[in-house]
Amino acid sequence: MSSTLTERPAPTVTAHPDATRRRRTRVFALPEARWAAAATVLFLLALPLQLTGAPAWTWGSLYGLAYAAGGWEPALAGLQALRERTLDVDLLMIVAALGAAAVGQTMDGALLIVIFATSGALEALATARTADSVRGLLDLAPATATRLRDDGGEETVPTTDLALGDTVLVRPGERIGADGRVLDGASEVDQATITGEPLPAAKEPGDEVFAGTLNGTGALRVRVERDASDTVIARIVQMVEEASETKAPTQLFIERVEQRYSIGMVAATLAVFAVPLAFGAALTGSLLRAMTFMIVASPCAVVLATMPPLLSAIANAGRHGVLVKSAVVMERLGQVDAVALDKTGTLTEGTPRVTDVRPLPGSRLTEGQLLRVAAAAEHPSEHPLARAVVAAARARGLALPHAEDFASTPGVGVTATVDDRKIAVGSPARLLPGAEGAHTAVAAELEDGGRTAVLVVADGAPAGVLGIADRLRPDATATVASLTALTGTAPTLVTGDNPRAAAHLAAEAGITDVRAGLLPQDKVAAVRELERAGRKVLVVGDGVNDAPALAAAHTGVAMGRAGSDLALETADAVIVRDELATVPAVVALSRRARRLVVQNLAVAAVFISGLVVWDLTATLPLPLGVLGHEGSTVIVGLNGLRLLREAAWTRSREEGRR
Repeated sequence: MSSTLTERPAPTVTAHPDATRRRRTRVFALPEARWAAAATVLFLLALPLQLTGAPAWTWGSLYGLAYAAGGWEPALAGLQALRERTLDVDLLMIVAALGAAAVGQTMDGALLIVIFATSGALEALATARTADSVRGLLDLAPATATRLRDDGGEETVPTTDLALGDTVLVRPGERIGADGRVLDGASEVDQATITGEPLPAAKEPGDEVFAGTLNGTGALRVRVERDASDTVIARIVQMVEEASETKAPTQLFIERVEQRYSIGMVAATLAVFAVPLAFGAALTGSLLRAMTFMIVASPCAVVLATMPPLLSAIANAGRHGVLVKSAVVMERLGQVDAVALDKTGTLTEGTPRVTDVRPLPGSRLTEGQLLRVAAAAEHPSEHPLARAVVAAARARGLALPHAEDFASTPGVGVTATVDDRKIAVGSPARLLPGAEGAHTAVAAELEDGGRTAVLVVADGAPAGVLGIADRLRPDATATVASLTALTGTAPTLVTGDNPRAAAHLAAEAGITDVRAGLLPQDKVAAVRELERAGRKVLVVGDGVNDAPALAAAHTGVAMGRAGSDLALETADAVIVRDELATVPAVVALSRRARRLVVQNLAVAAVFISGLVVWDLTATLPLPLGVLGHEGSTVIVGLNGLRLLREAAWTRSREEGRR
């Protein structure tokens, strides 16, 4: 990666005509959301009427409408599943809700309907938003490009019409329209969307460039080497879609046993009704016993045994800056036993900073004076390295003199007159090509330490060298240690950055498995390799280039503050405040939630089996059956709500640190 400093004008990006419109599906554009909202409103209207003693027809009709609004879709899906000879819990919930209504427990049944309808709406919204982001990623690539004709003229053509071998002109501030190779010109290209590198990469003839990346201040002539459908950005879209489709959804425990439980309960209910009739029992008594059996055997307590701990954990994590998108994700987080971390913007802050100021012997400059003249020369530039130099000078309270005769040379650096001295700042190898001296040794030392070396030249002589690097997050080292303790193995670093910078930062963070210089497909391959070894991989990243790996992983977590839209939508969870230390904490919280789920399932099983045995071997009064059923539901619900307490998060953070 080159250490050039050049001026960057305001980008003039050519985008798709509809690129400025938000491509996010509105919540109520989804029929699932509209029906769930209708069912919820109807339930909330009926409940106070029932509690205040209003006539039964008022709240009864509202409950009936809530049943219809929230239940018709899962009922239809359940009937379609029956047509395929499968029985799912959704249909069983509808039957249980109707059974509750049949024996006078109308409110309980309506509440079940509302819970299931809302859950389905949230799942549909998450799916739609991910699809929106995948489609929106294509807006990174410009709609048109400037193609050079054989006669030397120019023509503007759609990027989809570019053919292999065409030559395109990329002006300063434009996005590159095709994957190709530079034929002529020099510039720096911001390709963080593809490689994740924190700094723009210098491009010269022979270097590869990617569609959708942003050109700097120089003009480039690029030969097209890939079809529009085969560009790296297009392959990212394809990989995200494929990974999302092929990743088997992890199901909650109750869903993994729903077929056997559902079939068994239906068969048992029919038997409880039919067998007494066969032996001459009264129809009313048999029907009442069967309805009591359906209520006490219904999986309401089992469902609540699973959901409250997970939903409470989600709410607690959300209060502490971690957005977990579903209960399934919260369950999966506790299963991970391997972690892959991105570098730029994840382990690091994603912003270059001056780490070293090295005046050279004979320059007669102090550190402050060297930084002062370098910042003055860089002040007119908008290059990220220039901003880092200026920020470092301001942090030290240095007053910057006025710079005159400012000039920027793409791929080389900047020059300006500061305090009547000709100052140049840029790449050591390009400001003084072939020159050997103290500055080359200092630059080599800084680069060996993972820093970008920037040379400052005063009146033609080397005056000093600045070291610039992307700084490790303050909590990165502790987070790596915590994840190692939780999973039993150290995280893997997967990055598009150069191997030397990656190795230096990994050593600082305590990571030994380093995989650098990776394109998006290479990150996916690294995740697949870990999965083939039997690991359940947690990927933490922030960029577009991380999205395929986030989708392919067992669980994906995105850094929210600077994360790309695609990464945020593809990920299963989002670290809203960019506090990396919350990753091991939420993993530990998930494991606590899973332990509570097991406890609740044991409690629910005891209650259900006890009430069922009572109903089958004796006469269980319906009110007592309802009381026992609802009592078990309340117990497991309250037990799950324990994870809402602040102490639950505190213990999880402590567990993550051990």
